Amino acid sequence: MSDTAEPTLIARREGAAGTLLMNRPRALNALDTGMIAALDAAIRDFRADPAVRLVVLEGAGGRAFCAGGDVRRIRDLALAGDAAGVEAFFAGEYAVNAAIAGFGRPWISLIDGVCMGGGIGVSVHGSHRVVTEQALLAMPETAIALFPDVGTSFVLPRLAGGLGNWLALTGARLKGAEAVEAGLATHFVPRADLPALRAALMAGDAAAVDRFARPVPPGAVAALRPAIDRCFAHATLPAIRAALEAEGTDWAREQLAILARMSPTSLAVTLELLRRGAGRDLAGCLAMELALTRTVTRHPDFAEGVRAVLVDKDNRPAWAPQADPATLFPPGG
Repeated sequence: MSDTAEPTLIARREGAAGTLLMNRPRALNALDTGMIAALDAAIRDFRADPAVRLVVLEGAGGRAFCAGGDVRRIRDLALAGDAAGVEAFFAGEYAVNAAIAGFGRPWISLIDGVCMGGGIGVSVHGSHRVVTEQALLAMPETAIALFPDVGTSFVLPRLAGGLGNWLALTGARLKGAEAVEAGLATHFVPRADLPALRAALMAGDAAAVDRFARPVPPGAVAALRPAIDRCFAHATLPAIRAALEAEGTDWAREQLAILARMSPTSLAVTLELLRRGAGRDLAGCLAMELALTRTVTRHPDFAEGVRAVLVDKDNRPAWAPQADPATLFPPGG
């Protein structure tokens, strides 16, 4: 399937369902400005059509649901000094996140493969996040000196215990069943059953998800929860590091090593963002995130992080010293 021969978002009415297929498989269905605009238009059309009883969102190609936003393009815009272009990208993406949350009918994401960053944003605010054994969910923004956005400053602080801080700071990757354990996903359905589930959803019955879902027994996340809570439920980075050092396990040493690789400024901004997000509604969180993009994308760590991870792929970023988050959050933000 070509990324250019067909639309990058395929929107259809199928039975009583509005269906959306993110169709950039060679780019792991990463969201670009065209896809974001098409999602916005499709949501408006489906909302205006009373025959659409639910929406089903999927990713093409079998490898990814959606690997995130097109941060390489954002980096190019930032380096060119195109603040308006950066603003337009994030404002459009966050407007789609808000529209999904306010859609008012079931929004069912069938997450099979990689789902990160912007992929979380187009799924987590919906009613049903269905994952398969091939799903892999993460918010890896601290590795590129961004921050968990797309409304996750609302979602992550509301996860149990220290889970939100852990996922946000380390970019920990959750397999499908683990994502259900953590609360990012709502249902587990084996990949082999997705075609039958999809066919059932075309009748407009969201309850089909419950009929196809398999129970998720306690697994890796449940086993880690006590340590995650002991180490990541703290309010400051020094306290988190001290707790990890006191934990003294291989897992704790691995977390310390991960934190040491991340942008120090991004870690500080992220922890403060989740602290503030815990007391705001989704609209307030999205507004805060949008304001924060204006400063964070101009900080040298952002261009450097994207270069190291996605452009040159040497994974050897040269981070600037940690900045005070207060200098990056807008006044009153």
